[in-house]
Amino acid sequence: MVERRDLGRPFHLMAKPTGAICNLDCDYCFFLSKEQLYPGSPFRMPEAVLEAYLAGLLDAHRGMDEVVVAFQGGEPTMMGLEFFRHVVEIERRLAEPGQVVLNTLQTNGTLIDDEWATFLSEHGFLVGVSIDGPASMHDAYRHDKGGKPTFDRVVRGIETLARHGVEWNALTTVNAANQDHGRDVYRFLREDLGATYLQFIPIVERATPHTLPLISAGWGSGVDRPLYVQDGDLVSERSVAPDAYGRFMIDVFDEWIRRDVGEVFVQAFDTALAHWLDMPEIGLCVHAETCGRSLALEHNGDVYSCDHFVEPDHLVGNLADGRTLLQIVDGDKQRAFGLAKRDSMPAKCLACDVKFACYGGCPKDRFTLTDSGEPGLNYLCAGYLAFFHHIDEPMRAMAARLRAGGDAADVMTLYSTTMTPDVDAVVAGHAGEERQ
Repeated sequence: MVERRDLGRPFHLMAKPTGAICNLDCDYCFFLSKEQLYPGSPFRMPEAVLEAYLAGLLDAHRGMDEVVVAFQGGEPTMMGLEFFRHVVEIERRLAEPGQVVLNTLQTNGTLIDDEWATFLSEHGFLVGVSIDGPASMHDAYRHDKGGKPTFDRVVRGIETLARHGVEWNALTTVNAANQDHGRDVYRFLREDLGATYLQFIPIVERATPHTLPLISAGWGSGVDRPLYVQDGDLVSERSVAPDAYGRFMIDVFDEWIRRDVGEVFVQAFDTALAHWLDMPEIGLCVHAETCGRSLALEHNGDVYSCDHFVEPDHLVGNLADGRTLLQIVDGDKQRAFGLAKRDSMPAKCLACDVKFACYGGCPKDRFTLTDSGEPGLNYLCAGYLAFFHHIDEPMRAMAARLRAGGDAADVMTLYSTTMTPDVDAVVAGHAGEERQ
């Protein structure tokens, strides 16, 4: 019998078994530059690191209902199937009786074939596939090492997963190429691909006057790129505009609220509803009051504060440094990182009527000034304001139904014939507030 102990809060550790190595050269993928952190490395997670990762993660979550084992990259499928077969073997050996292990894999989908899909289906992997919309939007920035488009290969991978019954979700970045096409992107994912779990991630590439020209050339191999760190108050031309991000999410929401509640699950909407239900602990870290419970593990065992902060100043430990994984996660440096999200919010955010749903957004995007000149305002603030104000009424309606034991999907009858508001005017009004 496992001894009960103070387990603390659950945490999420995203493992990168190939580091920054990928078979694609997506223009906006800043993570490609992280290769510079490990010159001369083979960029393959050794047996000892894999064992330490799984042992530490399983041990830290003993007594909890479920532990999530997450693999991302770079491109994790470049490790090959034998690596992941070994993952499953180690989990079976180390998991305590009754401990549920959920394996997740984030991939670009281009290497998925029948053998891969058979394995992923057999072992219940949840697979995220990166796709940015229809071909013209996806291929704008997502190409291979030879500069060739990848859309057809990604769709083929998705179709292979679906044919084998693998549960998959779509990870779609919102960027300059698709930011004005929220409805088109959503309809494509839902209708053409049959996606029912969607994530929308805003592309915000920070730059300084010095790094902007280098960043604008893209992050692909062969480019004289800098190591990407969270620095600067400029953004690349590929970055989504704040007002456009708000319009994109509103357009998607207006499609979803009319016909897909309870059928299609959009991560941002689930998080928002959790806040309207006064249950923020089950939402995304982006809109949590504090952060620090979602860390990144590099191929050599280095642990970083966050996937967006894989840089020297945010290295918090290594799996071989004599501490347990839980001790690294609960260490002073990581705790300070997580609390800074709450403690560094500007006065404008503290007084904002949607603070309960936003909490200032992700720290990586807090590099603009408020109208009074205070630092720390989120670059996407205008979009967040417009979005949260727009969804307030339907979120209240869904929350009320759920509290009464009803079905959130009932709200679709309220909005199925409602005219879409003048979204441009709403967003422009909030953007204007920021400029005053």
